[in-house]
Amino acid sequence: MESTKKYRQIELDRQALATLSYAQEGIFKPVDRLMNQEEAIDVDNTGFYKGRPFPFPFILAPAGIENEKVISSVKPNERIDIVVDGEIRGYIIAQGFFEVDRKRRIEQIFGNYDINNEATIEYLQRLGKYSIYGDYQVDFDDIKAVKECIKTKIAETGAKSVAAIMAKANPFHRAHERLFRITLERSDLLVVFLSKPSEDGLLSYDLRYRSLKYFTDNYLPKNRVLIVPFESTYLFAGFNDAILDCICANNFGCNKFIIGQHHTGIGMYYDKNEIKSILSKYESLDIEIEVVSRYVYCRECKTLVNTNTCPHGSHQHIKYNAKALLKFFETGLLPPAMLMRTNLSSMILSEIMPNRFENLSTLYDDVFPNEGLLENHTEEEFYRNLLKLHQTTSLT
Repeated sequence: MESTKKYRQIELDRQALATLSYAQEGIFKPVDRLMNQEEAIDVDNTGFYKGRPFPFPFILAPAGIENEKVISSVKPNERIDIVVDGEIRGYIIAQGFFEVDRKRRIEQIFGNYDINNEATIEYLQRLGKYSIYGDYQVDFDDIKAVKECIKTKIAETGAKSVAAIMAKANPFHRAHERLFRITLERSDLLVVFLSKPSEDGLLSYDLRYRSLKYFTDNYLPKNRVLIVPFESTYLFAGFNDAILDCICANNFGCNKFIIGQHHTGIGMYYDKNEIKSILSKYESLDIEIEVVSRYVYCRECKTLVNTNTCPHGSHQHIKYNAKALLKFFETGLLPPAMLMRTNLSSMILSEIMPNRFENLSTLYDDVFPNEGLLENHTEEEFYRNLLKLHQTTSLT
């Protein structure tokens, strides 16, 4: 986005740019501009904006001495260019600014003010003293592309019931598989919003996407699952992320939102013998919200079950814990097949620990059956066959 005239500038990062794009593309609807102080106070008190749910004020208060200097001296209708990584990516037609209560802003996002929390510390580092408000325009096509992709898919399939699942798939395991299948039993189309954070962890976004795509392409009905990237910015880091996810799913074109009962911040509780959650406050949203119970493997049932339907206690339940599964991969171990599909765990381990064996072909031939011919084998193939040996029961 070129500027024909030299305007004053503020510097943002990709997360802030993506956040602004969500509102610009109507995904935070009815929020479509940066709120002034009066609007911010009203949203903070009510949880609504223009009669529709929104969990906290939509403001822009970037940290940095130069940013704060520019924002605290803006004049009405002044154009302020937005610079990301040295490139002009948009502008704001400023109407004014106001001072931000940084402690209150943290409480709005995270539910408390815990300066020992890593996410809180990170957000405080990016949060400035002043918030600028007014209309704006940004150049960020990623969210627009996702919106068009979903719209096209719905039109192609003629789907009436469109379910949304927000997933990290970090890693994608058997409980995810069960959730996907059950959702498809009740929906025409499943849209999986795969979280795309600003920085990758052990499993990159690309690897998580390929794992998920492998499963949906090979084990689910064709043309009924769509995987799209979901820019997970700082606004989604707090306890209100479930509400924000729900708003986004609705505005992306989905009419059903599936979320786990143990999702952080969902706040399950009983009201007159009826299970409710924090999402119950926003029943005015034009989307059906389904809260699902946890899935475990029961040693008595000998299958994957819902904790609400299994009669056996937790002492019989093997849990699908993402952090524990990541520990397997970090130490170079393959998770048991009852926890993760063999093809997926082999794909992941071979990528995060490449060239692990000095002479893989020799090792392969020394362990596995062969036809007496020299053959080349991949690490992924080695892991798949190794897991088959682990599943052999005749000698155990």
